[in-house]
Amino acid sequence: MNIIRSLNLHRVKAPLKATTKEEVLRELIDLLVEDNAITNGQEAYAAVLAREQKGSTGLGEEIAIPHAKTTAVMEVAMAVGVAPNGVEFASLDGKPAKIFFLILANPEYSSLHIEALSEIASITRDEQFRVEMLSAKSSQDIMDALKIGG
Repeated sequence: MNIIRSLNLHRVKAPLKATTKEEVLRELIDLLVEDNAITNGQEAYAAVLAREQKGSTGLGEEIAIPHAKTTAVMEVAMAVGVAPNGVEFASLDGKPAKIFFLILANPEYSSLHIEALSEIASITRDEQFRVEMLSAKSSQDIMDALKIGG
């Protein structure tokens, strides 16, 4: 799966307005609703919250990858956001998350879900990519950074 192909300017946002985990999830899901990528924002939000209750998706290094399986999406939908001031996300390293990759996948497309998680984990290991993302001031900046990182 190529992360760039699943994203567009309507599915990325910098800066996020959110200051809490729940607000981040809502803001990213709203991007997907507004872009007609998912059919039911409430269902998607409930699925992501349920997944977060099993364990935080805050990986550390200021990155979180909230994700869930839901029938609110046909295959896989992604949204990306940057919160420069950070948001408490119960990350593994105890630091606030600043870069968020939301992945929603239909249960029938589990392999694409796993591919997306793997690709994000791979590109976010690159320190230069993280620097580019953290300096993003607009949706276009995020897309440019993803092209560098991808």
